[in-house]
Amino acid sequence: MVNLTSIHKLRKNGQHEEAKARLIKLASQFPNNSTVQYETACVHDFLGLEREAIPFYLSAIQNDLSGDDLRGAYLGLGSTYRTLGMYKESKQVFKEGLQYFPEATEIKVFLAMTQYNLDEHHESMTSLLNIIADTTTDLVTKEYARAIYQYAENLDRVWE
Repeated sequence: MVNLTSIHKLRKNGQHEEAKARLIKLASQFPNNSTVQYETACVHDFLGLEREAIPFYLSAIQNDLSGDDLRGAYLGLGSTYRTLGMYKESKQVFKEGLQYFPEATEIKVFLAMTQYNLDEHHESMTSLLNIIADTTTDLVTKEYARAIYQYAENLDRVWE
């Protein structure tokens, strides 16, 4: 078992470059350890090294990452693809993530951004409207939830 406590302390103290260096060594020593691979992806992502994060995210997912870390890996990888303009890959990752975590609102929001980038404006807007109606804590907006759901079904309908 790999102990990542010292890595977490480095990151907490803002020593992300040192954490990255140590994680890269660990990732090469433990290529099948999904947690090490995920942590390595995350530190790369945090440092703005999205392209370098991709293989670590993929390895983490392929090596049976689970729980919240798997959910985070799907979000991280999909978001990374999106920021690199790899929209089809982003959409595919988000869709796969939602198969495992259908309640993951954060993945749905990032998928909506990707859909926007793919000129899937209707799907994007519908998704965001449903998320707003589902999750809002604004009392006035909650009063209109039924109407928001109805409009989300057909944004182009003209009521006469």
